[in-house]
Amino acid sequence: MKQYVLALDQGTSSSRAVLFDQKAKMVGVAQKELKQTYPKPGWVEYDPKTIYKDQLEVLYEVLKKTKVSISQVATIGITNQRESVVVWEKRSGKPIYNCISWQDTRTTLMCNDLKDEEEGIEAYIKETTGLLLDPYFSATKVQWILDNVSGARRKAENGELLFGTIDTWLLWNLTEGESHLTDFTNASRTLLFNIAELKWDDELLEKFRIPREMLPEVTHSGYYFGTAKLQGAEIQITGVAGDQQASMFGQGCVEPGQAKNTYGTGCFILMNTGETIQHSKNGLLTTIALGFNGKIDYALEGSVFVAGAAVQWLRDGLEMIRTADESEAIAKNANPESGVYVVPAFAGLGAPFWDMYARGGIFGLTRDSNQSDIVKATLDSMAYQTRDVLQAMAADSGLQLTDLKVDGGACVNNYLMQFQANIMNIQVERPTVIETTALGAAYLAGITAGIWNKDSIFKKRSIDKVFKPKMDDFTRAKLYEGWHNAVKRCMNWAR
Repeated sequence: MKQYVLALDQGTSSSRAVLFDQKAKMVGVAQKELKQTYPKPGWVEYDPKTIYKDQLEVLYEVLKKTKVSISQVATIGITNQRESVVVWEKRSGKPIYNCISWQDTRTTLMCNDLKDEEEGIEAYIKETTGLLLDPYFSATKVQWILDNVSGARRKAENGELLFGTIDTWLLWNLTEGESHLTDFTNASRTLLFNIAELKWDDELLEKFRIPREMLPEVTHSGYYFGTAKLQGAEIQITGVAGDQQASMFGQGCVEPGQAKNTYGTGCFILMNTGETIQHSKNGLLTTIALGFNGKIDYALEGSVFVAGAAVQWLRDGLEMIRTADESEAIAKNANPESGVYVVPAFAGLGAPFWDMYARGGIFGLTRDSNQSDIVKATLDSMAYQTRDVLQAMAADSGLQLTDLKVDGGACVNNYLMQFQANIMNIQVERPTVIETTALGAAYLAGITAGIWNKDSIFKKRSIDKVFKPKMDDFTRAKLYEGWHNAVKRCMNWAR
């Protein structure tokens, strides 16, 4: 009997497969760390074939661990790191270059040149796509591949190449080349998609010199995307969403004013604004929250480029900790009045500053500062950056949050969650199932396939712990002022 829903969660630092039973209970998870390469400063790449291979490996691993037959899987949902791009040959399916990560900043000068050469381009992009002209997004990455890989532009103009974000790359391979599709959430992150008219924008395609023939068809997040062919079994794929939108759906943020933060490699904060496109005056992005059941919901989004990646830096770069889990106990025992700040602007600063020239720094060091202070300050930086974004959201939307739903790997860190509640003076709510990105993809697939009912599924959401603020106003204001002083010292560093 087909009674399981399988979620494939292809993230920035790992590939996961998560299995849910007929009652939407998580019964198994498998994960494999994804290798990134750094060919030059600011460049971040993956091998596209490794991405797919790893995703298949964890898919089969979770079935083996749970002793579930592949024939018992009713449907698959896919969620993925957004903005990262792959370009491949239509006939052979062979990538013509590595996958360029969303973290990659090689196209900074391309963005600057376009701003200088094309008057009004930034305003047009913001109005049309809800985004900013920034190397973070997909368009200039595709343009770079076409301009720098031998013969690529000629092949693209002859209709021989295809482009896709990671969801599209996985779909193409799972369906053996039958599906070249993406959903509204992923399309809305490319810098090429008109979020009001729900179509690829001809003017932007011309500006970035990207042939329309390369682009996938765009559809709702709950949809029949094709049939995966796996070890002789055929399984329908009925849900696709970018990781942050999937997380938002998994957290049940389906009403205007509800917000969530995912603490992953970066921090991604989204607030649902319903069917209204709300353009930000405070450095935030406007994006599609979800396309589902014939309805489009929009969201305000703030992206913190470096969050969990800063803890990896403590572990692998500075070798101050052996595991990420150690950071909680170290931070709890550190001096709370050390005055040390870490600004992890390793890839520039995201919302609300949007300074691609910013670089990281450690400030407030004294003779008695030690490793514990730096570890604590690194965790604190996630909370400070989250407050920056949520304050901008409140200013744009006129809504004042009373609580924040959290998920992602770092949300298990009780020190961080308590400090988050303290520095924002709001309640922080951690669900029992923190794999909400995979859960959201599973919900999309399972509801679309008729396995679950949307209304009843959200009623089953359970809370693991609620963190309430325990900090006085004076201390909160003093700490936050110190954070902004540190951020100012990092801005425009590389200009």
